[in-house]
Amino acid sequence: MHLASSVDPQLADLSNKLIYSAMAVYLIAMFAYMFEWTFGAKGAVAVRSTEQAGLAGTVAAAEARAKGAKKVTVTVASAGGGTTTLTRTALAGEGATVVTGGRGDEEVDGPGAAGTSEKADLSGRIAVSLTVLGLLLHVGGVLTRGLSVSRWPWGNMYEFSCAFALAMVLAFVGLLLAKKPVRWLGLPVTLAVVLTLGIATEVLYTESEQLVPALHSYWLAIHVSTAIICGGAFYAGFVTALLYLGKDSFDKRMAAGLAKGPLGTSPSIWRRLPAASTLDKLSYRINALVFPLWTFTIIAGAIWAEAAWGKYWEWDPKETWSFITWVAYACYLHARATAGWKGRKAAYLALGAFACWLFNYYGVNIFVTGKHSYAGL
Repeated sequence: MHLASSVDPQLADLSNKLIYSAMAVYLIAMFAYMFEWTFGAKGAVAVRSTEQAGLAGTVAAAEARAKGAKKVTVTVASAGGGTTTLTRTALAGEGATVVTGGRGDEEVDGPGAAGTSEKADLSGRIAVSLTVLGLLLHVGGVLTRGLSVSRWPWGNMYEFSCAFALAMVLAFVGLLLAKKPVRWLGLPVTLAVVLTLGIATEVLYTESEQLVPALHSYWLAIHVSTAIICGGAFYAGFVTALLYLGKDSFDKRMAAGLAKGPLGTSPSIWRRLPAASTLDKLSYRINALVFPLWTFTIIAGAIWAEAAWGKYWEWDPKETWSFITWVAYACYLHARATAGWKGRKAAYLALGAFACWLFNYYGVNIFVTGKHSYAGL
């Protein structure tokens, strides 16, 4: 496959400026999302949630006394991350017990980062607009990087990092365009993108140049692009799994009568997030959806390896850790479908699987020498 040997310095310089501009816009968007969370804490929902809970308890107690109830016991049981409320009422003079069960208020999704605050909602809308602006600049930076050398723009760690960050933003914006209520993901997404681009520009940066002969293949577009998409989706699954663990811990603390959330955080933060079961399902669906694509990524890499080196598999460090990552996510998906491993145990496996993916990228590329040593460092 013939590739142009020259480099267009003007396009390469434009790419750098666009990436830096995108970083600046993402950073402003991140602060806007932070303001949304801050203003939302002062919204009516943050105040009413406690007031309504107290009012509901008062009304329930009054009704129970009116009916001559001797005892009311509420038991909250968490099995596999879910929260079930069972109410048992012993009626006076009859010795009978009335049992009602089902999902209580703990399973209701929160209103989002803005709560009911108009100021917070405006801040969130501004943040989304800035995210889209940053996305457009980001796309321009990646495209001009590739055009400067007439090839696909993910031939080294700097270019892959820029594309990986782009995939994270595209996944987030795609969910918003699909009318999914996931604006609460804006803060962790923009934070991760700013950090990823910061590391890329300050630590991993290499000048725009042609690739080694082994990478002169159409498989670069297929194999690496699918790995980039998987990385962005795996990050979304990681964030939702992490938030699920926090939300589940918060529900347990509230059931135990504690006033603070995990690590001393404000209860208002966790009340505005989706229910623990919603976060658990979202994390599972994201990882289950992208797992076949990661499988294809490994298979495509093996086919490319045979074309470039004459063997499909040689247990190169990158191949080995790609397989370890595949096994980790396979274990998570299997555990998530197994009754005894649902909930927190499966979520921990999801975090471990993403840690394998991160090490496969940063650790193997920087610290381990192998046939995939194309970091450009």
